[in-house]
Amino acid sequence: MAVQTVASTTDSTVDLGPAAALSCRECGHRVPLGPVFACGECFGPLEIAYDFSAYDTEELRKRIEAGPANIWRYAPLLPVPADVATKPNINPGWTKLVKADNLARELGVTGGLYVKDDSGNPTHSFKDRVVAQALEAARAFGFTTLSCSSTGNLAGAVGAAAARAGFRSCVFIPHDLEQGKVVMAAVYGGELVGIEGNYDDVNRFCSELIGDPAGEGWGFVNVNLRPYYAEGSKTLAYEICEQLGWQLPDQLVVPIASGSQLTKIDKGLQELIKLGLVEDKPYKIFGAQAEGCSPVSTAFKAGHDVVRPQKPNTIAKSLAIGNPADGPYVLDIARRTGGFVEDVTDEQVVDAIKILARTEGIFAETAGGVTVGVTKKLIEDGVLDPTKTTVVLNTGDGLKTLDAVAGTGLTATIRPNLDSFREAGLA
Repeated sequence: MAVQTVASTTDSTVDLGPAAALSCRECGHRVPLGPVFACGECFGPLEIAYDFSAYDTEELRKRIEAGPANIWRYAPLLPVPADVATKPNINPGWTKLVKADNLARELGVTGGLYVKDDSGNPTHSFKDRVVAQALEAARAFGFTTLSCSSTGNLAGAVGAAAARAGFRSCVFIPHDLEQGKVVMAAVYGGELVGIEGNYDDVNRFCSELIGDPAGEGWGFVNVNLRPYYAEGSKTLAYEICEQLGWQLPDQLVVPIASGSQLTKIDKGLQELIKLGLVEDKPYKIFGAQAEGCSPVSTAFKAGHDVVRPQKPNTIAKSLAIGNPADGPYVLDIARRTGGFVEDVTDEQVVDAIKILARTEGIFAETAGGVTVGVTKKLIEDGVLDPTKTTVVLNTGDGLKTLDAVAGTGLTATIRPNLDSFREAGLA
């Protein structure tokens, strides 16, 4: 996939840096930059097309390395104004890339295993990246309310970003989310609305609200601002490669909810290659799902190009999107790169959360349990090469999904004396 470079067709009053237009991923039709997400010609998804033609590779590298320790170090590659770092935003990114030697020994990886731990973002999930990006588009287009449909993490990220920037927020979630995520989304003072149904029902409602006068002035980060929002995921690819010394990893394991994160990570890698910031070499991308919501994995294994929706039933609620918008594109990328899409049971998810915590001191959300669990399964099945450099994504903090490991507790209860300590077998 080459980086798109087209002449600018947007209103000159909208400053989104190197972003030149919106381009349909299916038919290539171009439209001016604006709060639209579907092609008027074929209804395909729109994404940002850029003009990077003026960049010199070494000057760009120096500019990035001199930038702030957040996603705005990559402002020259994002749809944001040049002065973005001066605006009130939650400034996520530049999270740790942990060299996971203990986990590597546990899983039998010899080629270098890393965990990209995005739990270190302001609201403790990778969603801060995409929301920070969407907020800048909302500013550019004059929106006054920031909104979203969410499985939990996004709701918190929108609430925090809106509070920081002085926007009103009103977000919509399934009514039965984990209580920790409900509290974290509500604490920022915006409006939090539970919808009776699953995430797909919530998303359909938000699509209806956009077309209603009641939704006027609302920027839905993952609907009418989706082309801009999705670009935030590219920064994961940028950071991983920069933190590896401007090198591509051999293999990446990425969780799949809508599939947008995986597709934009691939887009980011391709842009770095095109710009000469990394040496071009083969890499493989593996998608990870929970068995209770595995429409992309099911399609991949069956050799299908169409992803059939499923009704979610899994503890990994942040990944519980039964009709993933980017599912077909995930299939394309996994096949093009020689990767795979796999799923694991809820029991394997919990086991993987504990393995990562025990080996590396990283307490992952259930989505991180999915990626670690799938990595373990792919190695055991001979699909993922343990001799290659591998990066596994942890996209959220385990404190948000405590129910998943609720059975974990005290090793022993003793009296406050040494005899009791010894009797418990702890000496």
